[in-house]
Amino acid sequence: MARSRLEAVGSAGLTPLVGREQEVELLLERWAQVKEGVGQVVLLSGEAGIGKSRLVQVLKEQVAAEPHAWLTPCQCSPYHQNTALYPWIELLERVVLRFDREESPPQKLRKLEGFLVQYGLPLAEVVPLFAALLSLPLAADYTPLNISPEQQKQQTLQVLLTILLRIAAQQPVLLIMEDLHWVDPSTLELLTLIVDQGPTARILALWTFRPDFSPPWTGRSHLTQITLPRLPRRQAVEMTGSVARKALPAEVVEQVIAKTDGVPLFVEELTKMILESGLLQEHAERYELTGPLPPLAIPTTLHDSLMARLDRLATVKALAQLGATLGHEFPYALLQAVSPWDERTVQQGLHQLVEAEFLYQRGLPPQATYVFKHALIQDAAYQSLLKSTRQQYHQRIAQVLVDRFPETAATQPELVAHHYTEAGLPEQAIPYWKQAGDIARQRSALQEAATHLRQGLALLTVLPESPARAEHELSLLFPLGLTLSMLHGQAAPEVGHVYDRARVLCQQLGDTPRLFLVLMGLRRFYSGRGALPMARAVAEQLDELAQRTQDPEHRLEAHFALGLVSFCLGDLVVCRAHTGRGLALEVPAAQSTSVAVVHGNRRASCLNYAALALWGLGCPDQALHQSQEAMTLAHQAPVPSNLAFTLHFAACLRQLRREAPEAERLAASTMTLATDHELGHWLGQSTILYGWAVAAQGQREAGLASLRQG
Repeated sequence: MARSRLEAVGSAGLTPLVGREQEVELLLERWAQVKEGVGQVVLLSGEAGIGKSRLVQVLKEQVAAEPHAWLTPCQCSPYHQNTALYPWIELLERVVLRFDREESPPQKLRKLEGFLVQYGLPLAEVVPLFAALLSLPLAADYTPLNISPEQQKQQTLQVLLTILLRIAAQQPVLLIMEDLHWVDPSTLELLTLIVDQGPTARILALWTFRPDFSPPWTGRSHLTQITLPRLPRRQAVEMTGSVARKALPAEVVEQVIAKTDGVPLFVEELTKMILESGLLQEHAERYELTGPLPPLAIPTTLHDSLMARLDRLATVKALAQLGATLGHEFPYALLQAVSPWDERTVQQGLHQLVEAEFLYQRGLPPQATYVFKHALIQDAAYQSLLKSTRQQYHQRIAQVLVDRFPETAATQPELVAHHYTEAGLPEQAIPYWKQAGDIARQRSALQEAATHLRQGLALLTVLPESPARAEHELSLLFPLGLTLSMLHGQAAPEVGHVYDRARVLCQQLGDTPRLFLVLMGLRRFYSGRGALPMARAVAEQLDELAQRTQDPEHRLEAHFALGLVSFCLGDLVVCRAHTGRGLALEVPAAQSTSVAVVHGNRRASCLNYAALALWGLGCPDQALHQSQEAMTLAHQAPVPSNLAFTLHFAACLRQLRREAPEAERLAASTMTLATDHELGHWLGQSTILYGWAVAAQGQREAGLASLRQG
């Protein structure tokens, strides 16, 4: 199925490729190496309109003609730069699985299962990953994912890579990724994995981008970088003849060459504009000027040239502008839903735009999708709109997405947020930026999540000070604090700034429940930075709040915070007192708030610090009893990070008691758990402790090696 803008039209409607013989030869040579079993990565860069996609199309045609090759076309989107794995989702839905808008979720799930079975993947493990990626509800016979967001992302990347490698084991693969200057961070991670696999797989990875993108891959023997230059004069002249298909007057050719400066798209569009302008009269083998060439008849910029062509299509210019507001690519159904024109007018207008090669068409209405021939054409149409009209279009699009395309609004809230933002409606946009951030964080796409949330915060500058504005800001700051903690570490300065501002807003609004959560974040921030007096002050605020609300889980959290800080300050008696008070609380099992969800079993955490405090106070047997009780609790509700925490503390106590065999066993269990769940901090800690335990039992070299590794 056609996927990119050039695939949509096919080779018949394309201008002949001019002046790229060396580049074509190099690409074909790399493809030949791939077929022989040596993987290659080609990075193709060049300014907008220089012909990157046209060159890629030549290789696509070569591969499409070969019966035993797999073509995998992907394209990044300016509207989805912070939608995790967007090009892969599009590839799966449209090209690989060929989802139809009319299909039900169970039907789509069956298609997914059939695809995964082909490559020998365990459905029980992989279907939940892909269902989450494709926003499909799981059938009752599948167990929902019970892993951290980071694990979910890493496992999804590994499965995508595995599928690609298994396809490559059967047949050579051409993996195209266009417009990397709009790539999302998660896709960039996957591309890095593909580069690392490069020489061992029959894959030609051909990726295109503009000069403002800096590829992170260098110094690889299987990597080739091509930068497309502008066309020299001779080739630009040849291209004007290819577009016109007949000889043009010399003075016209001279002006085209002078003004286009060797940019192929400009050469093509300016030549077409002149052919449509009425300045020329067509004869059997050539064109002639109808009169003297006016000094301002030929535009001096590509934008002016494109606008001149659009202006001549006056009856459908507004349709092109509306399509440009929708994006580089848009479905017919959405265009029809937002347009003020009847269906016949829309279809006739689209036909004219396709005929003029402003748009390429894929499929037939109402299932058709339309793609602008080039991003610069979309930009020209969009920029020609009056600001007021543009905002009206964006508002209409956002409302239609919410009202008539709820599935798109739910799975791509950043799209709704974008249109409300451009419509100048920040209060409507902010909840969708928050929703987009929440979805990205759930998928462990942390950079994308932070960007969405910051885009929402940026809109607050145009809102007047009010309780509603403060509520909007607070709704964004709290998830941003969690996201930045996971992204940069809980002690990062930006984390403290976010939580400090959130504390001020909570106090302004009198929002005690969220203030408690914000103070928890601040306590972690100060503890992580070693600012223990500040951490203790915040822990005392937590205690004051908990006493006011009498919420048992809040009181448990406050006692834990005071116990932890006291332990770090060396106040073991105070630590023992607070952990004991926390453990004495009755917390109903049904009262499962976000505190418990985010931070695991606080009772086990209290027991861990109580055990080490008791050892320090000279009560080793009581300490061991508390540690064993903590492990029992942690295993009852095994949140991986909490279980690793408890196992490691138990190993530490065995080390303090000089019980090396037990310390070794517990440290090894922690290492296994941390490796399985990618808990890098606990892996390092437990590896060090394992090294001590091994060395203490006489295996000095092995112990030292483990210590160094840790």
